[in-house]
Amino acid sequence: MKAMVLDRPGAELRLAELPVPEPGAGQILVRVKACAVCRTDLHVVDGELPEPKLPLVPGHEIVGEVAKTGRGVDWFQAGERVGIPWLGYTCARCRYCVAGQENLCDGARFTGYQIDGGYAEYAVADARYCFPVHGDYGDAEAAPLLCAGLIGYRALRMAGEGERLGIYGFGAAAHIVTQVARHQGRQVYAFTRADDAVAQDFARELGAAWAGSSEQRPPEELDAAIIFAPVGALIPAALRAVRKGGVVVAGGIHMSDVPRFPYRILWGERVVRSVANLTRRDAEEFLALAPKVPVRTVIEPFPLAAANEALARLRTGRLRGAAVLLPA
Repeated sequence: MKAMVLDRPGAELRLAELPVPEPGAGQILVRVKACAVCRTDLHVVDGELPEPKLPLVPGHEIVGEVAKTGRGVDWFQAGERVGIPWLGYTCARCRYCVAGQENLCDGARFTGYQIDGGYAEYAVADARYCFPVHGDYGDAEAAPLLCAGLIGYRALRMAGEGERLGIYGFGAAAHIVTQVARHQGRQVYAFTRADDAVAQDFARELGAAWAGSSEQRPPEELDAAIIFAPVGALIPAALRAVRKGGVVVAGGIHMSDVPRFPYRILWGERVVRSVANLTRRDAEEFLALAPKVPVRTVIEPFPLAAANEALARLRTGRLRGAAVLLPA
């Protein structure tokens, strides 16, 4: 099979010919139809997340069809469409797993990080962490739901039920969360780079009540804010924008250092919290909800061999919606 391989952090991916993997007990082999490009992939490739499996096939927003099932897998059939997300394995025994917090499992392993992922024509995954993909989505349109959608959905739940929601960084996750938030009757305030008129227009097209620079204050006090951009300085900016009792959610796996800020912008029972990974329950709930909204993803397709170009476009913010690799 063809695959894009990372040999060392900071290097470009290379196009390689690899053996098609065989599924072991409890696993499925998936013929990859589409794999979205996530900012987490960028953090892995750029060396901002430590100790990836090397060499590594990145990618964890995978949609494909079951090509073969391993021993003991009887709930998926060959030809069935499935999604493979970031969370690829948990121990099922630790205090977090037992408490329904498997996203915090110390023994967790992640697709496209410790497990070879979807920048390839085939991928093997633990069947327990794969999900049927329903709805009238094309494969490429469904792929961003597997992380941008799932992490965005978890972040939205962590933000509480406030009506006025700020979103900092208007990329793949934000464009999905905005649609869900609008479906729930919330007002969305979008914050982008100062000169990014394209992203601001995109946010307004999706129903944002206001869009402007992350350096600006919104016209209304916010009940909550979600930060998708990996910029630590946005945490104090968001704290200044939310009301007393408001919540600021950091939705990324990596962020630059948070600068010092005065206690007065945290005071008033404001809350800062992070979102870590996802749970299988998140996936089940969101993949059932998305077709009902309905969430419509905006994508830019790339051939598999152009993965480095897609990553470069994401790195510099030159994407509208989500980049998606198409192995075929």
